[in-house]
Amino acid sequence: MPTLAVTGASGKTGWRVVAEALNRGWQVRAIVRPGSQIPEGLAQAVAAGASLHRLELTNTEALLAGLQGCDALVIATGARPSVDLLGPMKVDALAIRDQIAACKSLGLKRVVLVSSLCAGRWAHPLNLFGLILVWKRLGERWLEQSGLDVTVVRPGGLSEDDSRSDREGVVFSGADQQESNSIPRRLVAQVCLDAVATPESIGRIVEITSNPAEPQRSLGDWLTAAG
Repeated sequence: MPTLAVTGASGKTGWRVVAEALNRGWQVRAIVRPGSQIPEGLAQAVAAGASLHRLELTNTEALLAGLQGCDALVIATGARPSVDLLGPMKVDALAIRDQIAACKSLGLKRVVLVSSLCAGRWAHPLNLFGLILVWKRLGERWLEQSGLDVTVVRPGGLSEDDSRSDREGVVFSGADQQESNSIPRRLVAQVCLDAVATPESIGRIVEITSNPAEPQRSLGDWLTAAG
């Protein structure tokens, strides 16, 4: 039974990663900032057996303790709209660097990052919010250069409608091939966990949206077909 750490676990995607991992029988450590409010979905997951760890990612000692003994890490942190235009730099780039250092120190090799469609593009409306897509791409690059076993998952627009995950199939592609369309956060969580369990996804950037017309298939099925 693998032990999975999830940073950004109080976020709307993060707590779904925690919940879905528990559903698969995994042991889960939900890592949140000290001042984070715990959403109902995460509270339910903690009641069901996930362990909750409050720490700042910049606190090296605390982060090492939180990740100690874990087999894999899903990074679901992400900057939120704020008056602090340096937030994306801090969260989507510098905090990734902190997590890379901790993983390398502990020998924790397997990392899945939740990034964003269009990461790295300059001419995009989202960059009005602190150049968020630019910083996301820098965080991706640092992971790619880290020597860790990394998969980058780039979802499209994120939907709170979990019911869509039962009605829609995931549209998979490689890097820089999709530009729009949405996907429910529940499906994003499932793809992230599939990535953890699929060695063939290591070293890949996987872009995902969803569509009712798309047949339901796993990440592994897509990777096999894509070659």
